[in-house]
Amino acid sequence: MTFVLVVDDDPAILRTLAINLRARDYDVETASDGRSALQIVDERMPDVILLDLGLPDLDGITILRRLRVSSAVPVIVLSARAESDDKVEALDLGANDYVTKPFGMDELLARVRAATRAGAPPSREVLEVDGLSLDFADARASRDGVDIHLTPTEWRIVETLACRRGTLVRKRELLHEVWGPSYDSETNYLRVHMASIRRKLEADPGHPRIFITETGLGYRMRPG
Repeated sequence: MTFVLVVDDDPAILRTLAINLRARDYDVETASDGRSALQIVDERMPDVILLDLGLPDLDGITILRRLRVSSAVPVIVLSARAESDDKVEALDLGANDYVTKPFGMDELLARVRAATRAGAPPSREVLEVDGLSLDFADARASRDGVDIHLTPTEWRIVETLACRRGTLVRKRELLHEVWGPSYDSETNYLRVHMASIRRKLEADPGHPRIFITETGLGYRMRPG
């Protein structure tokens, strides 16, 4: 059962989300402040976190920073702040998606499903390809015994491609899996992150052998 942690200081939102998620067979815990949320995470890591930015003690950005020190758990930010700067900051810090209040329940549930799919590891927890080792259980990449740091977003892209390695993943599909269903045309996100992934993981980034671009269509990961 998928475990969802809902963090919001509005009791009505906590109650509504808990009822709707439990009705769809999610395991749900709620927290009305940042410290309670971090305590729950320490005790049991959620499969996805719905995180309000405007909390009474630690703000959501602070919580997101703390989470990303040690975890790539999918995080969907829920906020009444519609300004683009807030959205960009949250996404740059590793949030999977950003939903502005008020939101539709069906859309939010679709985003939860997308986030949990993107967080699912490939069937093989350790993948070896072209001298590169990808340990999906521990979120570690290495080449010749040297660890390589990937950001949470880069890991989600790699995991998504690895789950379907050998198969073309179209740009729109990849955007939906990594950033959520509202992202359809932000292909510049993919170009930037794929360039960074190749610099870090390919033996020769100028002539990639693992992460292949299908021009005008999407990306494909070499099967092994």
